[in-house]
Order: sequence, then C-alpha cells, then structure tokens
Amino acid sequence: MPERTPLIAGNWKMYKTQGEARALAREIRQGVPAGVRAEVMVAPPYTALAAVAGELEGSPIRLAGQDTFWEKQGAYTGAISPVMLADLGCHYVIVGHSERRQHFGDTNQTVNRKLLAVLEAGVVPILCIGETLEERQAEKTLHVVAEQLKEGLAGLPGDARERPVIAYEPVWAIGTGLTATPQQAQEVHAFIRSLLRELLHEAAETTLILYGGSVTPDNAASLLSEPDIDGALVGGASLKADSFLKIIAAAG
Repeated sequence: MPERTPLIAGNWKMYKTQGEARALAREIRQGVPAGVRAEVMVAPPYTALAAVAGELEGSPIRLAGQDTFWEKQGAYTGAISPVMLADLGCHYVIVGHSERRQHFGDTNQTVNRKLLAVLEAGVVPILCIGETLEERQAEKTLHVVAEQLKEGLAGLPGDARERPVIAYEPVWAIGTGLTATPQQAQEVHAFIRSLLRELLHEAAETTLILYGGSVTPDNAASLLSEPDIDGALVGGASLKADSFLKIIAAAG
C-alpha cells in the first residue's frame, strides 16, 4: 500500500483580521516541530491571504483559498479566480464546503466547474462532500456521498487524477460539537476509497481523504489512526494555535 502523507488543514472561515491572521500564522509556524510527518495547511479569509503568505514565507506550511469562482477573469463582482489565488501563493483551494452549498447555493455542478478551474490554474482542489443529519437518519449517507463525489470529479483530466484531495465532512458534525465516531468515519472513508478506485483507478491509493467535522485535540488521534483517514480539515480548533498544533502532533 502506498504511503500517504497526512494533511492537517485549518479552515479559518470568516474569522481573523489581517493582524490576527498574521499572529496566528506566526504561532503555528513557530510551533510546528521540525520533522513532523504531516503536511500543514491554513486557509485564511481572502482579506488575510497576502498577510499570511508573507508570514509563512520560507516555511513548509501551505496556503489555501476557502473558495473560488470558475472563470479566470471577467465582470464577476465579488468573485476571486483560481489564477488570483495561485498568484497569492495558494497551493490548495477548498471547493464544495457544506457552508458554501448551504448559504451560497453551490451545487454539485458548480463545484465541479470550480474544481476543474482550480486544476487548470495549477492548484490542488480539496473537494468537500458529506451528508446532512436528515440524510444520515434516512440512511442516504452513501448515496449522497457517491453523488457528490462522482459529479464533483466529472470530466477530470487523466493527468490530474492524482491531484484532488477529498474531504468527507458530515454536515451534522460541523461546528456542532458532534463528531462521527472513528468507526463511522472509517466506514464512509473506505466507501469513498472504493469509489475512487472506479473513478481514478490506481490513483485512488494515493488520493488523500480527509475527515472534517468538529475535529479536536481530544479526538484527532483516534480518527487519524483509521486506515483510510489521511488527515483532517479542521474548523474551530484551527483558530487557536495551541489546539491546532496538538492536532498536527496527533498525525505523528
């Protein structure tokens, strides 16, 4: 089985001014121990990307955008293109986060357009998928996840098959304090891996599948010990250096 380097990704959502973001990035950069096994990534709000990029310069910590639009440029007021994010030094871009789907009307089809545009810009997309509480209670989890994954990756160029990262985030566990048990998470991650084998063939074995949904220092180690959980997309716990660094340490 190929070795997959864990990715611990911090999504700062709509938090942190430039000064606050710079200070948090500095604490994380100084706190990540040398030789840590995991790759580390932070996704500040757009307004703080340049400030954080400057703070992280020369460090191995990756920068990410929280979302993007699918056109390179144009009359799209308020939109940010993947080309602009790449220009700022972003290595990753999150697409399809449940909060974008819920509050901003993202669909599987628009998420797919974003993902393909991110790849075209030479950046790595992190595709978020996951079910709501109602869908889980109706035993539709695997159906919803399969649909979001297949439609999100539609039209993926053959030479890009090893590039997307997948993040499974049960919507009912995001910011609620509820967390899927390691066994629940692993069941869905293993299902995602099996689907990726159909879609990406051998590239499925090297594709990272992150878990997101109220990841904390207390539950990180047990989640990350599961065979198909390759890292974490961390929300609230990434907003304080101490808790985020503990999650990084849990990755080994």
